[in-house]
Amino acid sequence: METQVRLTKLASCAGCGAKVGAGTLCQLLEGFQTHTDPNLIVGYDRSDDASVYAVSEHQAIVQTTDFFPPIVDDPFLFGQIAAANAISDVYAMGGEPKLALNLMCVADSMDDHTVREILRGGYAKAYEAGVIISGGHTIHGSEPIYGLAVTGFVDPAKVLTNAGAKPGDVLILTKKLGVGILTTAGKADIGLVGEDLMERLQLQMATLNKAARDVMVKYPVHGCTDVTGFSLMGHSYEMAQGSGCTLHIQTDKVPFHPEATEMAEMGFIPAGAYRNREYAGANVRVAGDVSRAMQDILYDPQTSGGLLISVPREDGLRMLEEMHTTVPDAALIGYVTQKEDADIVLE
Repeated sequence: METQVRLTKLASCAGCGAKVGAGTLCQLLEGFQTHTDPNLIVGYDRSDDASVYAVSEHQAIVQTTDFFPPIVDDPFLFGQIAAANAISDVYAMGGEPKLALNLMCVADSMDDHTVREILRGGYAKAYEAGVIISGGHTIHGSEPIYGLAVTGFVDPAKVLTNAGAKPGDVLILTKKLGVGILTTAGKADIGLVGEDLMERLQLQMATLNKAARDVMVKYPVHGCTDVTGFSLMGHSYEMAQGSGCTLHIQTDKVPFHPEATEMAEMGFIPAGAYRNREYAGANVRVAGDVSRAMQDILYDPQTSGGLLISVPREDGLRMLEEMHTTVPDAALIGYVTQKEDADIVLE
């Protein structure tokens, strides 16, 4: 049964494109008084994917939350995508997710069937991830919103952050880019994005980063983050800043949905992409012939995007070979050097 209301029409923004810009967040959080605790391994001051708090020598809690308005009209699929996106932050820290709480806002025009289908989608994806949804909170509002607060566990000695990249590393990205541009085009004109392409986008967004994480943790990875609303460029900028290095992105190796090029050239750029360019653009040097459309794809906010992994070259090549059996779109997209005149170099 299909939803009686197009969920995407009930929201002014879609998916991770609804995120407040990273630059704005830094200003909003500046100067707050907070406690310090030596057991807090990772906090929000690090611009990382989740917080990590050590509770013993060999165990730490990973906590994160993520929620957003619909990026698809099918309520079950929306629930799956939102859950996969929220759980991803734990994978990005090298952790294993275990518990979750529902976070939901119900719009007045949504019937009970639609609400139940969203929740069913979230439960189905959590079950696939081995996560127990143990409660949550639901309110009424003007727009539908769904997501999870997720708790996981990791060995404190094996925590991965976005600040660990080292010169000599290679960069691996595990999902294709272009989701924000294509879903923006589809929302504007349902005929612009074909059914087959939309199904591929939906499948990608609903795919957990579990398979990539399970391979990644077998190797001596230096740094990791997931590429979501701040785009490949925004998250790469945070990795470069945190690591004190320069990330070189080889744009001809970046996996993306080729149809996004035409849509970008037609002007279907989500608002979040402009926020991402404002946030990171001044710290990017374009060293090669990189088209404006390709740059738009690099700044495109992704919903439930892939992992960006920084790993020593030889280990990275072995990891990529193993990863291709379960993560076919994974690709080596660049490398890390000592700090140069820019945080990111596009080649």
